[in-house]
Amino acid sequence: MNFQQLRIIRETLRRNFNLTEVANALYTSQSGVSKHIKDLEDELGVELFVRRGKRLLGLTEPGKELALIVDRILLDTANIKRLADQFAKSDRGEITIATTHTQARYALPGPISTFRKEFPNVHLVLQQGTPKEIAAMLNDGTADIGIATEALEDTPEHVSFPFYSWHHGVIVPKGHPLDDGSPLTLERVAEWPIITYHEGFTGRPHIDEAFAAANLTPDIVMVALDADVIKTYVEIGLGIGIVASMAYDPNRDTGLTLLDTTRLFPKSTSRIALRRGRFLRGFAYRFIELCSSSLTEKVVKAGTAAPAEANA
Repeated sequence: MNFQQLRIIRETLRRNFNLTEVANALYTSQSGVSKHIKDLEDELGVELFVRRGKRLLGLTEPGKELALIVDRILLDTANIKRLADQFAKSDRGEITIATTHTQARYALPGPISTFRKEFPNVHLVLQQGTPKEIAAMLNDGTADIGIATEALEDTPEHVSFPFYSWHHGVIVPKGHPLDDGSPLTLERVAEWPIITYHEGFTGRPHIDEAFAAANLTPDIVMVALDADVIKTYVEIGLGIGIVASMAYDPNRDTGLTLLDTTRLFPKSTSRIALRRGRFLRGFAYRFIELCSSSLTEKVVKAGTAAPAEANA
């Protein structure tokens, strides 16, 4: 058994059992990949994959168990390198933050600016993606930290911490009839064409739940992945917008008005998520603390500890 065989097992799962893609990802040949798999199965005395001819269709029961072990082994192997780097060059390295457009645009500029000043020799990579993509990047080790509102709840693979809470707001062009000082209700909002976030982004489920609870069917004429697009089309009169309230800047959005809808839509909470078992460099803990002062290294380590470790 060797590390290349273990990497092939992991990559085969990531590539949905496509051995051509596995070979390309690991810079080897497809025949070499197949031989490594067969050699490992011969050594263990069990079949790891369900086959149809030469095609791999899935994992056998022993294969499923082995895949979990392989993931832990390769994660800890990478942790050894990170541990060595922490002590050999504590103020140098790289940190990758995976997040959505909303967080990158409105929540993270402050923490990132401060971090860059404190750690000028650390290369910070900011990767934008969907919540599901962020979770996948945490799983495969592409990202050290994930930040989003959806899809980052605690799971066997992840642990997450509250970053900050926020509400949606309605934005309208200056002088819009909704901006008349009268109490804003969901019924009044639903009378207008609405532009808001795509399903699964930036608290969109809370918007849908609020209208559903009021037995209203909003006329959503356009959806977008970020607030800047929503605001653009509100300004040209396509409809009213429902956005995260922090996306409105009165100094920049001079043609728009933000209406308070705190009572209309539930509170949303953005979260900071980590891959369980992944060793984090000291500067990664510092970045998290810059995002939320209550999330000290001690607090985060306690939160990510396995139950047995936490009770030790």
